[in-house]
Amino acid sequence: MKGYNYVKSGATLTIEAGTKIFGDFETKGTLIIERDGKIYANGNANDPILFTSDRPVGQRNAGDWGGIIILGRSGINTSTGVDSAEIEGFGAGLGPVYGGQPRIDDDSSGVFRFVRIEFPGINLTGISGNEINGLTMGGVGNRTVIEYVQVSYCGDDSFEWFGGNVNCRNLVSYKAIDDDWDCDNGFRGNIQFGFSIRDSALADVSSSNGFEIDNNNNSPSNFYAPRTRPIFSNMTVIGPFITTSNVVNPLFQRGGHLRRNNLANIYNSIIMGWRVGFRFDGSGVGNAAASDSMQIRNNIMAGNLRLADSTGTGSFAPHVWLQTGSFQNTIFSDNSSVMLNSPFSIYPDVPLPANNVNYWMPMGGSPALSGASFSNPNLTGFVNVSFRGAFGTDNWTSGWTQFNPRNYEIIGINQITSVVPESFSLEQNYPNPFNPNTIIKFSLTSQNNVLLKIYDVLGNEVMTLVNQKLSPGSYNYEFNASGLSSGVYFYR
Repeated sequence: MKGYNYVKSGATLTIEAGTKIFGDFETKGTLIIERDGKIYANGNANDPILFTSDRPVGQRNAGDWGGIIILGRSGINTSTGVDSAEIEGFGAGLGPVYGGQPRIDDDSSGVFRFVRIEFPGINLTGISGNEINGLTMGGVGNRTVIEYVQVSYCGDDSFEWFGGNVNCRNLVSYKAIDDDWDCDNGFRGNIQFGFSIRDSALADVSSSNGFEIDNNNNSPSNFYAPRTRPIFSNMTVIGPFITTSNVVNPLFQRGGHLRRNNLANIYNSIIMGWRVGFRFDGSGVGNAAASDSMQIRNNIMAGNLRLADSTGTGSFAPHVWLQTGSFQNTIFSDNSSVMLNSPFSIYPDVPLPANNVNYWMPMGGSPALSGASFSNPNLTGFVNVSFRGAFGTDNWTSGWTQFNPRNYEIIGINQITSVVPESFSLEQNYPNPFNPNTIIKFSLTSQNNVLLKIYDVLGNEVMTLVNQKLSPGSYNYEFNASGLSSGVYFYR
């Protein structure tokens, strides 16, 4: 997969179970599902779909290729006064758009199930904060299915949601460089059963966190609507600190950085091994917590050098608030009290078994096996389980995940050629003759201003199909002649 690969509006990309796709190192191959395009990547536990680096064994690293971007029409917030935005990672004026009108919160971008994404995440423009993540979701609607997805060794965030309200479950973030779970621009989805763990040496210059949740990055003091209000439950978010004294990359910071007026809710989860458990950043966040618009309840927080801190929140005291009795949060000064099997066995960076790793499962008698609550109205529709964190007694990562991606041999390769065209083409329409619809196809090798018009037999212009700047790729446009007289028409 070379360069930018677009699934355009009206197009559908189907990827069969067991398919292996290699992101090109030189061109930073990236797959973009645009608004009104669809992807059906429907793997299974025995035959997951794999997106990985094209580098050989032992030479694969974070940022070898771009990543996966899925865009939709669900509601977002912006600081520009319009209800659509360009997705980050492409540079101003070049990125595909998400959100917009009509706002369709029940939009569907397809199915993305049992998929591994290895060594993605790259800054293609050189601009800080303008990177492609492992799985980027912009304005994705709640009829989209995203579940059983592992992102490993991502050069930026493993998962980032820009607005939208897609619900996701059974997600794994393994050894990301930046953040594991990043939410912005009005994301309002429900996330259940997520697991993340870090490499103590790998962190980002912008600081690395478990959760990083914002309302709007471009205008942090404003309360743009819809407000970012994700609901997370049953997350296990493990940081790099085995103990309070072990040496880790100094850029590691917080289990959760809550800032810029978001309204995050986190329940029934484990946050352990971080420099700071939670940072509350800004008066909007402090006020939301104090007014119960932000909730952090029935969680286990363990082995964090500091339980919480704050900046710009006035008199709000986060360490006191988190320990409010009715919130039923459990606080441990050490990680061992959580009684997970061997959660830090990845330190140092040694090869793990390919899958069926039980290091992060709770032992018998672990406090993680009980203490969850789903009586809160915010948790309507979530799976009601008794355990806290991502795992009870069932290891849902078995079989389809991979915890040694740098060193395993990939077998059964079917080389997939790039969908970026090698030459410009304007093809014969199909069907021809037609009544009343036909498809006109063309391909671009580079970004260009495209003007595609329809003419009658006298040379009179009757319609403009395309008049915009388009990126490299193959395009299908439908010409509907139902409002025109029967006859012969030309296009150029």
